[in-house]
Amino acid sequence: MEMDLQEVQTFAIAIAEQAGEIVCKKRLEAKLSHEFKYGNELVTNADLAADKFISEEISKRYGSHLILSEELSPDIGNLQEIQESVWIVDPIDGTVNFAHGHNQSAISIAYVEQQQVKIGVVYNPFTKEMFSALKGGGAFLNDSPIRIVNEPALDRAIIATGFPYEKSNLEPMIQRLRVVLHHCADIRRLGSAALDICWVAAGRLDGYYESLCIWDFAAARLIAKEAGAECGHFSDVPEGIDPQFHPDDLLIANPVLYPELKRILGSAAEKETPLKSLG
Repeated sequence: MEMDLQEVQTFAIAIAEQAGEIVCKKRLEAKLSHEFKYGNELVTNADLAADKFISEEISKRYGSHLILSEELSPDIGNLQEIQESVWIVDPIDGTVNFAHGHNQSAISIAYVEQQQVKIGVVYNPFTKEMFSALKGGGAFLNDSPIRIVNEPALDRAIIATGFPYEKSNLEPMIQRLRVVLHHCADIRRLGSAALDICWVAAGRLDGYYESLCIWDFAAARLIAKEAGAECGHFSDVPEGIDPQFHPDDLLIANPVLYPELKRILGSAAEKETPLKSLG
């Protein structure tokens, strides 16, 4: 049964705001615990507390829905094969920023129905900026609609990206940086993929590229798409894979710059192994 999507969106916004209060409180208390999963990826008790809160609230409200979350349930199988409604949650995107007192961190929540991302919410609790979108309904920053900026010149474009925790294969990443810096005005590395993508949606950036995990981009990708961005990949998507869920070599930009960015990144990416940011 299809849900009332406006009701679901209102709920997602509310739990993102409440999770944001938990995250801010944890940092103010200065009682953060620091652990590392996979040997190099930082996790704090704030990540775990926010994930627990969001997951519990979803389960109480929508008991039959599945939850894919970075910390508590990172593997529920192939999204393309799941018929149930699914929530995709990153309790803190930009954990390293958060743990170091930077304010570029966000709670990211996406809602998937009938194998389509229908709702995206990305909330920065430190700046009180709530990015949101409902499929087909446009993108918003707090209560104001947002649109991309159609910067036409690649050499005036500001492009964002991120770097992986796992650094055994840095040369492909360096090559991509080289070609982007050569052709564009500058690069930004802000530390939260979800917010980077939302900043493209809001016209603060002209493009973004990186390999990620699904919880890093599911909500933000919809927001950017609803704001008018072109969302795709600078390498071929494997046959049979739904592009909206494919995490490697993401490219999100205004439609004017997208083809040229895809060309230069694709040329740099030939015969490369994808680098996945686990932040």
